[in-house]
Amino acid sequence: MSLIARHGIMRQSDLKSHGVNPATLARLVEQGVLHRPSRGLYELADADIEAAHALAEVAKRVPKGVICLISALQFHEITLQLPRSVWVAIGQKDRAPAIDYPPVRIVRFSGGALTLGVATHLVDSVPVRIFDPAKSIVDCFRFRNTVGLDIALEALRMGWRSRKAKPDDIVRYAQELRIWSVVRPYLESVVADEG
Repeated sequence: MSLIARHGIMRQSDLKSHGVNPATLARLVEQGVLHRPSRGLYELADADIEAAHALAEVAKRVPKGVICLISALQFHEITLQLPRSVWVAIGQKDRAPAIDYPPVRIVRFSGGALTLGVATHLVDSVPVRIFDPAKSIVDCFRFRNTVGLDIALEALRMGWRSRKAKPDDIVRYAQELRIWSVVRPYLESVVADEG
């Protein structure tokens, strides 16, 4: 119980490595002490659950993944969108996880795109890797055919107004990811309109 209280959410394999028997976990779930949000994950039944709880669940199930696109925008509060799935970036050759709940939307990133702008945040005592606001905005322009150009523009405006995404960072990420020619006119327009 103290292990789960300290870590928020734990995988069955992690608990087993600490000497916790699967039968003990099943008994605690049956007694209502533990909750099993999805296969192989356990948390305290009376845990104070944050709105970003699904991000912590996905981080436990996809340890190499990074929360991206609309889910990252929502975490940083620079979108009005409420994604029905948790958007998570994985490497080009990584195996896609089989997760029943919460719903997950896998996006494949290559090389530097998967390592640039990653920050680790604690959500329900679980370290969750999430792209920073400026990188998330640039990624929305990279995946504008998937998420929609309107969402990318909304994030750019909200990131600029809230000062969560600095123009210099957006420029740097856009240049490194070779999408500056797409982002530039929109960034110049937002800075001119709201500067």
